[in-house]
Amino acid sequence: MSKQIETDMKTFTKFWLVPLIIAFLLFFLYKAAAGLIIVGISIFLALALKPLVHKVNHFFTKCFGNDKKHRSLSAVLAYFIVVIVIGGIIAIVGPVVVNETAKFIQNFPQTFERTFGGWDGVNSFGQSIGVQDLHAEIENALKGVSENLMGVLGNNLMSSVSGIADIVMKAALVLVLTLLFLMEGPDMMESIWKSLGSGEDKKSVGVTKRIVSRMANVVSTYVSRQVLVAVIDGCATMLIVFVLSLIFGFSSSLAIPMGLITTLFYLIPMFGQFIGGTLVTLLLIPSSLWGGLIFAVIYISYSQIENNLIAPKIQGNALNLRPVVILCAVTIGVYMFGLLGAIIAIPIAGCIRVLIEEYPNIKSAR
Repeated sequence: MSKQIETDMKTFTKFWLVPLIIAFLLFFLYKAAAGLIIVGISIFLALALKPLVHKVNHFFTKCFGNDKKHRSLSAVLAYFIVVIVIGGIIAIVGPVVVNETAKFIQNFPQTFERTFGGWDGVNSFGQSIGVQDLHAEIENALKGVSENLMGVLGNNLMSSVSGIADIVMKAALVLVLTLLFLMEGPDMMESIWKSLGSGEDKKSVGVTKRIVSRMANVVSTYVSRQVLVAVIDGCATMLIVFVLSLIFGFSSSLAIPMGLITTLFYLIPMFGQFIGGTLVTLLLIPSSLWGGLIFAVIYISYSQIENNLIAPKIQGNALNLRPVVILCAVTIGVYMFGLLGAIIAIPIAGCIRVLIEEYPNIKSAR
């Protein structure tokens, strides 16, 4: 009788308790999704900065000897090096964007007159396609767009302010957590592995530790290679703009800021290269209409070569992934999770490769 009751209790526990635990975990993930994303981004950035931290720490060790305090100092220094570099790029690019925009607004009437023949030329073109007063049609369309835009901005002003404040707060949390993970992450992981490895199951803990370490290296390697491809893209932009400046006679000093723009935006997967190339084209048009248009054509052609040959080759060699696997991973990631999927697709593919390679060791450890 007692055996029958014990069996029934086990069945009851499996039937009710397990689904309740799963439901609780799903509810927790739903409620904590925003916080978990912030923590995940911070861990991703900390892993991305790990190679730079190691280089700085190696420099301190070589100069001052091995000291545990140097690791925290190296993490802080590497963190601020990246912040200063990004801030420097923005400081260089910002004035150029403002100046070129002001130049475009100032020279727009002359450019419009020279390119389209003024409103008379626009009306002549309109009449050739059956529109009697194209000037008036364009003005009415712009007026309607302006009124709608002002209405939308007015209605959404408060929500926009709160949305910006929320973005700023989340960005600040990411920055602080990234620095803390850089400083305390290694010691925290060492204590976790030490406590888990104190029992009898040392072999499985050792296998898990090696797998986690390899996955972390996949993330850091991916980011470092992405930065390398971004720098190559920026150098190509500088070269193109410099050559065009010699041909069309605009200032060659625009080459460096334009290259920095495409370098910075290339770090955004999938869409960043398009945004950077479009922005550079728009900034070159005030100085030279044909120079800007020819840059767009050359940059689009180069981007096809880079996206299909250079980037997959560099990423594939670093992560031991074939270019076709990388392209498939990015495609699946974009269609599943959008921009976030594009960011994490290649590291996930690398981590899956690690699990496949380590599967015999996982099986034996179990």
